[in-house]
Amino acid sequence: MRANIPKGMGGGPQNMQSMIRQAQKMQEDMAAKQEELDAREYEINAGGGVVTVKINGKKEILLIDLDPEIVDPDDVETLTDLLVAGVNEAIKRVETTNAAEMEKITGSMGLPGMF
Repeated sequence: MRANIPKGMGGGPQNMQSMIRQAQKMQEDMAAKQEELDAREYEINAGGGVVTVKINGKKEILLIDLDPEIVDPDDVETLTDLLVAGVNEAIKRVETTNAAEMEKITGSMGLPGMF
């Protein structure tokens, strides 16, 4: 049985080559963007600015800076909570930024597992 493909659909070898070139271009653009995103640095504040976390696009923590007034040996739990909040917010910022930037390249294709 032969499928009846309307004229202009399927396109033959030339259309396939064009699609392959487009996919290769997208792959190159995505690799360049990922390299740019990996090098990007973010600074996030938590606890009203008493904790500052600096993170890069690879989700590597570069710096954690604490306002000395929050260091209370009798209340380590609050300090721990602030650090966790700062690191989690930093990771979230990197992930949402990376996803938004990649979506600019892929459009609404939704390529699961790519990022």
